[in-house]
Amino acid sequence: MRAFLGLGSNLGDRLEFLRRAVQAVPDLVAVSPVYESEPVGGPDQGAYLNIVVELDTTLTPRRLLRVCRELERQARRVRRVRWGPRTLDVDVLWVEGVAVEEDDLTVPHARMHERNFVMRPLLDLAPDLDVPGWDPETAVGDVEALGDLFELELSPRAD
Repeated sequence: MRAFLGLGSNLGDRLEFLRRAVQAVPDLVAVSPVYESEPVGGPDQGAYLNIVVELDTTLTPRRLLRVCRELERQARRVRRVRWGPRTLDVDVLWVEGVAVEEDDLTVPHARMHERNFVMRPLLDLAPDLDVPGWDPETAVGDVEALGDLFELELSPRAD
């Protein structure tokens, strides 16, 4: 199945956290360009780097969620404040032909169509994807494309 995960980081060496996570993602097919975005919601915090990865996988959405949590654990993510700063955030965005509505997992991701930092990299990989509710005029979060994850050079953020 075709599936997409969204990854973001705004603490420490943001590029390195994303690079390590991508290298550990199973069934990887493609990686979007890196986008930088201001945070949406939550406390005052620094800018995020965001990417989307495409998978060709047999993993269920539940198993993909476990992969996401393990990637976050490896990045030493600490959950203190909702939408707060983080070393790594990984979300299951979309899984071909599958819909899930559970307390801890919603697929397609419930708010992805509202967020430019998700939709811009997602549409770079899947311009054919029809995302209900997506409107670039009303989606939140200004984004700037920075380039390829493994070619970029940025200084780590001072936290």
